Amino acid sequence: MAKAINFKLISSRNNVIKFVFLFGGNFSLFPRKKLLLRLTRGHKAELSEAKHNYIMNTTKTIKSALISVFSKDGLEPIVRQLHEQNVTFYSTGGTEDFIKSLDIPVIAVEDVTSYPSILGGRVKTLHPKIFGGILNRQDNDSDVHQMEEYNIPQIDLVIVDLYPFEKTVASGASENEIIEKIDIGGISLIRAAAKNFKDTVIVASVDQYARLLELITTQNGTTTLEDRKLFATKAFHISSNYDTAIFNYFNTDETYYKESIANGQVLRYGENPHQKGFFFGDFEAMFTKLHGKELSYNNLLDVDAAVNLILEFKNEDPTFAILKHNNACGLATKSSMKQAYLDALAGDPTSAFGGVLIANGKIDAETAREINQLFCEVVIAPEYDDEAVSILSEKKNRIILVQHDIELPQRQVRTALNGLLIQDKNNITDNKEALKTVTLTAPTDREIADLLFASKICKNTKSNTIVFAKNQTLIASGTGQTSRVDALKQAIEKANTFGFDLHGAVMASDAFFPFPDCVEIAKDAGITAVIQPGGSIKDGLSINYCNENKLAMVFTGTRHFKH
Repeated sequence: MAKAINFKLISSRNNVIKFVFLFGGNFSLFPRKKLLLRLTRGHKAELSEAKHNYIMNTTKTIKSALISVFSKDGLEPIVRQLHEQNVTFYSTGGTEDFIKSLDIPVIAVEDVTSYPSILGGRVKTLHPKIFGGILNRQDNDSDVHQMEEYNIPQIDLVIVDLYPFEKTVASGASENEIIEKIDIGGISLIRAAAKNFKDTVIVASVDQYARLLELITTQNGTTTLEDRKLFATKAFHISSNYDTAIFNYFNTDETYYKESIANGQVLRYGENPHQKGFFFGDFEAMFTKLHGKELSYNNLLDVDAAVNLILEFKNEDPTFAILKHNNACGLATKSSMKQAYLDALAGDPTSAFGGVLIANGKIDAETAREINQLFCEVVIAPEYDDEAVSILSEKKNRIILVQHDIELPQRQVRTALNGLLIQDKNNITDNKEALKTVTLTAPTDREIADLLFASKICKNTKSNTIVFAKNQTLIASGTGQTSRVDALKQAIEKANTFGFDLHGAVMASDAFFPFPDCVEIAKDAGITAVIQPGGSIKDGLSINYCNENKLAMVFTGTRHFKH
């Protein structure tokens, strides 16, 4: 390939193409055969070849613009700048009136097409004279001829947005109102202009107004191919997101799956430094970040686990949880947030180092002073005292988040093999009404409270898991083990390591016991009550052992695997 330089074609005759050397921009030459190029800087050059391919300078000057938008916010400075650059405007309806209100000339689309806006505004711009002006290929002789033959105006820039379909659905509007917010003309204009990005600029969202204004101001109304292709990419992103929202509104077949998330951000890296990482979602809708560094991929996984765990305790007494690698290493519900934090920390002060902390209520200054003695990555709460924020901000990298009360997705999606696995979110939280006492010994009221407390933690811990709790405090847990017995032994060892007395504690299991070995080991450790789903064909073995040894056991009927 020849070196990229900039030329202007000045003549073509007898297979000799003459150019003038220019500055700036790019020209790329792709010869089929050997080429002879003679060039003197600032003078004419000749390029000789019988057959050749070439791509000319791709900078385009905007001379005409079609503008048709639902929202006029931020539009005025663009229109005024384009007017200063002698751009011809085409428009219709409310946008036409807006441009006229600025005392700027505008040609009505109806005057171009000789058709009025019809069918209650459903058909405005859908006409060959509009789409021909957008879709014509300026380097195609046939297109140029037809533009002249049918008196079609060239359209270099299209600014259009879409009816607010998603907002209309979210508002609870009637079906008729929702249907009328399915944009037809706008989406067609976007796709047409984006398809013809080699010649046309498409601006499909108010979010791109600032970039457009910068370009037309600093580049004097010109755009490069790279500029136009970037705008086209964003336009197709907007149109695909819009179509997905419409499809999901109509779709009732659960074997069809489409998802489009408009907001995305690049993370520092993925789970490990050699992996790229991205987050797609509206983080600002969920949290206000008060302080700290950017969240990492692993931070976000832990924050997600923390949010789902604390949701189990949303309307309860002050509750504080500490998580590491998506699992709770400390959790307590107490009469004050400070005490809840201190008891949660005591559950495993070793694992708490570098963890994610979350509270179900306000973090006050006293609690913040205690937290400030621990190195932790993230602190989350629905609100803070002003003094608490000042204290926690003493560590410059510590991330402080205010959690907003918003609805979370009700489906969980993960990659598997060459596709996706999708399931409903586990929204069942075991409660007192769901408990079935299956042993001669019934649990006491205190034990029932602890059993339900332990079950909530168990539900949000990686399987296989065993959780010990006592007095609304997580004593220890065994997490992510390949056997339930191993998880139980891990929990006992951890409780002993941190000096907890398991006598009078309760045990929760995320799945049933196929053999009585777990209740046997638990009894020897001091456990007095057990909660599990039940459902094994050998449930009777565990029940008989509990009866013989005066252990209380309840079944919930709901398994809580978490992988």
